[in-house]
Amino acid sequence: MTTDASAQQTAQRFGTLLGVFTPSVLTILGLIMYLRFGWVVGNLGLPVTLLVVLLASSITFITALSASAVATNMTVGVGGEYYMISRSLGLELGGAIGIPLFLCRTLSITFYSFGLVEAILAVWPARWGEIPTAVPQILAAAIIITITLVSGRSAELALKLQIPIMVAVGVSLVALAIGALADGTRTPEFGMTLRTAPKGFWYVFAVFFPAVTGFTAGIGMSGDLKDPRHSIPRGTLAAVAVGTAVYLLVPVLMAVTTRVSPEELAVPGVVWTSIAIFGSWLVFPGLWGAILSSAFGSVLGGPRVLQALAADGLAPSFLARLSPSGQPTIATWVSGAIALAAVALGGLNAVAQFVTILFLTLYVTINLASALESLVGDPSYRPTIRVPWYVSLVGSIGAIVVMFLISPWACLAAVVLESALYVQLRRRAMRKRWGDVRAGMWVALARWALLKLRHHELDPRNWRPQILLFAGDPGKRAGLVRLASWFNQDRGVVTVCRLVVGELEKLKKIDEMRKEMDHELEEAGVIAFPEVDVVPDFEDGVISVAQANGIAGLHSNTVMFGWSRRKERLESQLRMMRAMSYARKNTIIARLNWAHEPGSEKRIDIWWGGLQNNGDLMLLLAYLLRLNPGWRDSKIWVRSVARDEEERRLQLESLANLLPETRIGAESEVIVKPADLSITEVLHQTSADADVVFLGLQEPEPGEEAAYADRIIELATGLNTCIFVRSASEFAGRLV
Repeated sequence: MTTDASAQQTAQRFGTLLGVFTPSVLTILGLIMYLRFGWVVGNLGLPVTLLVVLLASSITFITALSASAVATNMTVGVGGEYYMISRSLGLELGGAIGIPLFLCRTLSITFYSFGLVEAILAVWPARWGEIPTAVPQILAAAIIITITLVSGRSAELALKLQIPIMVAVGVSLVALAIGALADGTRTPEFGMTLRTAPKGFWYVFAVFFPAVTGFTAGIGMSGDLKDPRHSIPRGTLAAVAVGTAVYLLVPVLMAVTTRVSPEELAVPGVVWTSIAIFGSWLVFPGLWGAILSSAFGSVLGGPRVLQALAADGLAPSFLARLSPSGQPTIATWVSGAIALAAVALGGLNAVAQFVTILFLTLYVTINLASALESLVGDPSYRPTIRVPWYVSLVGSIGAIVVMFLISPWACLAAVVLESALYVQLRRRAMRKRWGDVRAGMWVALARWALLKLRHHELDPRNWRPQILLFAGDPGKRAGLVRLASWFNQDRGVVTVCRLVVGELEKLKKIDEMRKEMDHELEEAGVIAFPEVDVVPDFEDGVISVAQANGIAGLHSNTVMFGWSRRKERLESQLRMMRAMSYARKNTIIARLNWAHEPGSEKRIDIWWGGLQNNGDLMLLLAYLLRLNPGWRDSKIWVRSVARDEEERRLQLESLANLLPETRIGAESEVIVKPADLSITEVLHQTSADADVVFLGLQEPEPGEEAAYADRIIELATGLNTCIFVRSASEFAGRLV
């Protein structure tokens, strides 16, 4: 066994069909379809059955969309749903979901093995007499050992075995269709009869719902996929679509066939054998294969969740070890052993209900993760499949409702278990000191949030510009404040600072000035925090205020200045920019010259030099600008200048690789500089019609500020709004 990266690299990597679609669609088209669909039609009638299918499938479709949105925003590692949840909502909640997910996937091996045994014993010859009591458990144990050995040795072999199984399922569906229509049709029942389901509609719905819950089987293979970001959404959504189509067709065939009566449909069992041509010969291979495939999906997915838990320190580390072929063999053996031990329990109907509830809590959390990611709107959340937060929330609520319909007590037990795990994993208790009035509550909540933020290591995916804007009088520079707010998207902190040069003891009106700034910001319709500081010197004062600005873990990371017509002030800003770089704070100098006419298409140009990490920050700021309502139709162009065709080809190739990875929709252009034109002239010719032009700032050497000020004045002259950007560190603004 090994834990190094080489074993993972030698593992077989699977594509969309074999790695995601096949295990997902076969888990959907499983036991319930063969053994309970006729019962549903016989009790509810055709229209209500189709309604049940659409209601159940809508919940799974929304959840599949939510999972796809989260998956396309990250490189999904080993662990499937656990990985996505833990990286979106935190390790504690991920563990609270991941541990029950591993257990219920492992116990599912036992359930499906017992189901396969029962399906096989359905053809037990009567002349052999009664089935011995020990036979089901012996056969179930043999099935578990076999599939565990196959899966532990090779995931490729386990997945390839599902191809003939899918063929067998398809053959059984064709046999059902031919048999249902062979002897003519009848008018289907349109009303509910509840012949053998006296508990009513919701009881029948609860029995059917597990049929549509297998779509996450392919997500569980995330660590073995060639391109999880590509394969998970396509394979999962395709499996849900195929499953829904089949589930809409099968009840129609059952309702109109003359081979069985509505009364016969209402009796639980393999009614397919009475409808399909060649009966049991074509139905049972599909039935057995579908159940076996579901067992394979569980024995492949469960160990990989355990492997991911071990890698994150939530399970013993030896469980993360891989075989030389890249398989989590130890985790597979452990899963098989637990499933084998569960055989001794005999009938697992009550536990099976609990397992279904645990899966539903997973769907609740997946939808919640997607909804919160969308609501919080971190700049790093740029999925290629976007799902509105309220759609994901509807899916989450729908899953909760179904949980209660299936079993309120099992639902309560699952919630208690996962809540206890969350509290245990959190490591640090949250102290609640609520006041008796609302103000006290918000103060306590703000304090708790700041304390948590202080101890939270900032990750690039959470980065957004926290802007300290030196704007003087915000009433006169409302456009500059609004631009800072656009960059911030009203989710971070914009502080508008007014510096007053003088002595603090002689200035008595600081509070009045701050209130006046607050009023001016409200009049401008901009959310920002006003600040007035008295400093003995403007330049030193800016540096001191910038270093001290912020509280706990919420410090400003970007300093912003407006354009000054005085060259001396621009030189001063460049000197302050050097100091800001030492303090690891970005610098933005914005020259506003709005030329956009209402109704015309906007254009944002980014001139990409590839130096000092400015490009990442410029691209991120352009993306944030475009997220605002007034800029959603704008186009982002990433432009660069090359000396010759060979350099142009290399730069185009670099941008072609970079832009899709950032998930920021942008066009690229590399221009070969004509011999008779300067770079400035090329820039002016190209970006003369752009509404906003982003340009990178270099850090001039001490004493060179005047020459560099002339350079950026030359660049800005003749253009519309220009935004000069200096990234202070490799971390700040790094695209993820």
